[in-house]
Amino acid sequence: MNLHSVHFELSKLADGVYAAIATESGGSVGNAGFVDLGDQTIVFDTFNTQQAAEELKKLAESLTGNSVSTVINSHWHGDHIRGNQVFADSIIISSHLTYNTMKKLHPERIAKQQEGLAQLEEYIQSLKQQKDEHLNNKISFLEHIQKSLPTLTLTLPHVTFERSFHFHGSKRSAQLITLGGGHSICDSFLYLPDDDIAFLSDLLFVNTHPSFLEESDVHHWIHMLEDIEQLEIKQLVPGHGPIGDVENIRQVKSYIQLLTQLSETNDEVFEIPSDYAHWASPEVFHQNMKLLMSNSLVKS
Repeated sequence: MNLHSVHFELSKLADGVYAAIATESGGSVGNAGFVDLGDQTIVFDTFNTQQAAEELKKLAESLTGNSVSTVINSHWHGDHIRGNQVFADSIIISSHLTYNTMKKLHPERIAKQQEGLAQLEEYIQSLKQQKDEHLNNKISFLEHIQKSLPTLTLTLPHVTFERSFHFHGSKRSAQLITLGGGHSICDSFLYLPDDDIAFLSDLLFVNTHPSFLEESDVHHWIHMLEDIEQLEIKQLVPGHGPIGDVENIRQVKSYIQLLTQLSETNDEVFEIPSDYAHWASPEVFHQNMKLLMSNSLVKS
């Protein structure tokens, strides 16, 4: 079952379990989803804009028959938490480190973007004047950002946890787990043991170059994926890209290992390895290599 929004494609993974896969032209950026526990409805991540979050909330409540009781923020990055204000009446939960980082960094980031609205409008108009259909998705995305910024406010989690948080519903149970930092300084995932499904957020990218950041710990990221691999999960919802499986975990592990090895040769790498040449966001490969070769990533 697929339900379309301008912001995401909704896919049914099991009875009461849905993944919301971001579209290129919408205001989502990262993927999200929701789970019907029977007497509770959980939303996993809230997208990059209020508009996308509002549609997610509407569908979650319509398809589960319950109001959203709990919202999970997998990590602190904006494309996973900026829709939080739509769920202000729900309990929002994150790791303690995610909470602290959101509180520290996002107020200034949001304020700067709101101050730059005039410049954003000028940039959008400059793209439109190019009359290049290849820019249509980018223009549409930027217009969703432009629409969201005037009323965007930071809504912080209400509850935090250190290592794990367990949900027990009348239909199924769920486990919210963090194994530490890999992509971000603290990545959490939602595991549904009764369904062999997990929402991994940015620990997993499918057919998409995973983003390395200055805060990333690429070595621990591999260890985390190895631990998750042992759970033998059948369906995995990534932070970016389509729904995947355990093979996609192996691909991301191999990607991180190969790029790390390439960076240690001290030679500039310009060509994307053939195994990943078809992946989305090819510009991220070069950004990743630059970070690795600058030795700015955390080494465990």
